[in-house]
Amino acid sequence: MTEANTSLKRTLIGKVVSDKREKTVTVLVERRVMHPIYGKIVVKSSKYHAHDEQNEYQLGDTVEIAESRPLSKTKNWVVTRLVQKAELV
Repeated sequence: MTEANTSLKRTLIGKVVSDKREKTVTVLVERRVMHPIYGKIVVKSSKYHAHDEQNEYQLGDTVEIAESRPLSKTKNWVVTRLVQKAELV
């Protein structure tokens, strides 16, 4: 039997908000959750530092990041793919 190996690592999709560091991008991941008391949908966000080996992702790009081993003090994620390129204004 040949089964596809499914990765147990978490993946998130977010927008690149900073690409100033060498080989690192900051990705803003937004999620919508319901407020426990009022029932209103609230947008919560988190920023993650992700490894970008070739410095190929730019400000505004939508990317997918995956969990990895610790690469530095704050960097535990790696950019796996480009979901959508940033629009030029």
